[in-house]
Amino acid sequence: MDLQLSFKEIFSVTLVLFAVIDILGSVPIVIDLKIKAGGKIQSGKATIVAGIIMILFLFLGESILSLFGVDFASFAIAGAIVIFFLALEMVLGVDIFKQSPGGDSTTSIVPLAFPLIAGAGTLTTILSIRAEYQFENVLIGIIVNLLFVFLVLKSTDWIQKKIGHGGVNVLRKIFGIILLAIAIKLFRNSLGF
Repeated sequence: MDLQLSFKEIFSVTLVLFAVIDILGSVPIVIDLKIKAGGKIQSGKATIVAGIIMILFLFLGESILSLFGVDFASFAIAGAIVIFFLALEMVLGVDIFKQSPGGDSTTSIVPLAFPLIAGAGTLTTILSIRAEYQFENVLIGIIVNLLFVFLVLKSTDWIQKKIGHGGVNVLRKIFGIILLAIAIKLFRNSLGF
């Protein structure tokens, strides 16, 4: 197999995925999920699960969706529904996602690894850029983004201390509304409005 590494392609893929994943914009959501999980989010586990999902989609995305008879629009709508309810929790201060015993482990996967980090937008983007860029460059771009995601997830305690409880509450409401808007945009785009 002839590797065709291109720093230009790697940089482009990394930037596109960075914008779509938007882990910095998700910090208030991560802090909120962390508070609900009793102060524990498994950063490594969330990053690894998100990475597995993204890399599996890089290899098998179209096959997985077609195996279940699911099109991109339906997949995006499903992700939008989860994001919509997560945003409602943040804005209204209600609990929709109930924590099960040992919830810190499951919170690290749903909704953190999926759909927040490796959501419908990220997975659809991976399939789209896979058609445009060399496979190995897309894979490296994914790995670079995962490293950044891990660093941000590990830094949430520090960020939370810096902005305080009041700051977290304000950011929670603001980003909840932004998350609602993102969910609605996903709905509209998927339905062709």
